[in-house]
Amino acid sequence: MIRSMTAYARINDDALFGTITWELRTVNNRYLDQALRLPEEMRALDPAIRERISRRLKRGKLDCSLKIQYAQTGTDGLPLNLELATQIAEASQQLSALLPNATGVNPLELLLWPGVIETKAIDPDAANAAVLASLDSALQELVATREREGERLEALIRERCEQIEQIVGEVRVQLPQVIEDTRTRIHKRLAEVSEDLDPARLEQEMVIFAQKVDVAEELDRLDAHIQEVKSVLKRREPTGRRLDFLMQELNREANTLGSKSVDTTITRASVDLKVLVEQMREQVQNIE
Repeated sequence: MIRSMTAYARINDDALFGTITWELRTVNNRYLDQALRLPEEMRALDPAIRERISRRLKRGKLDCSLKIQYAQTGTDGLPLNLELATQIAEASQQLSALLPNATGVNPLELLLWPGVIETKAIDPDAANAAVLASLDSALQELVATREREGERLEALIRERCEQIEQIVGEVRVQLPQVIEDTRTRIHKRLAEVSEDLDPARLEQEMVIFAQKVDVAEELDRLDAHIQEVKSVLKRREPTGRRLDFLMQELNREANTLGSKSVDTTITRASVDLKVLVEQMREQVQNIE
């Protein structure tokens, strides 16, 4: 199944100790690059989180953020650790004596100091399990988003493949007439230049020239590459790198077709092919 590497997911889950919020963003990248932002008390989960992500995602740059809003207990306002707050304030006063121009401690900044606002003791194992379960839900939503966008990308690529097949078919039909017209045109030009040309030698050169401008092999390879693209689109595993390789091969055949062209019809077809291949390549770069 085709999956896009661009997606966004946000999950809010309620737990006994508070609200768990996961925010996941992914963009294009050659490999899986994980950037995690976790609360200090959840740093120990870093390896487990990375392992879970690696099982669900294979490519993309992932920005993963976890926030936990702990539930407040009681109705007496914020539970403050006044002893710790007093120690911090006294330490700040001592530093202010050494630095006369220093500003005092802002009370709001003091509240942000770890431990100043006390939280109810929670079971760490239960908290870790709830956080990881919430992550699984967020990853499921992220993957679903990737798959939905992947379906749209697959439709666009299949549409371009059909257009390429149409162009190749038209060139294949016109190719014999193009070669014959080119041969006739060269015969006329040579006849105007000299009447002493050896007909056998001329015909031999024309055969060599016809072989050089014959693009049947390029057309066959274009057809083969397009069939392989369609086959790859049906696979269940990540196929972005394989499709990217096929886009390079398609572009090379389109360039060869243009370089061997001796007729405006084939030249125009080569340009159209390169435009379609480039459009597909831009979409393929977004596929996992």
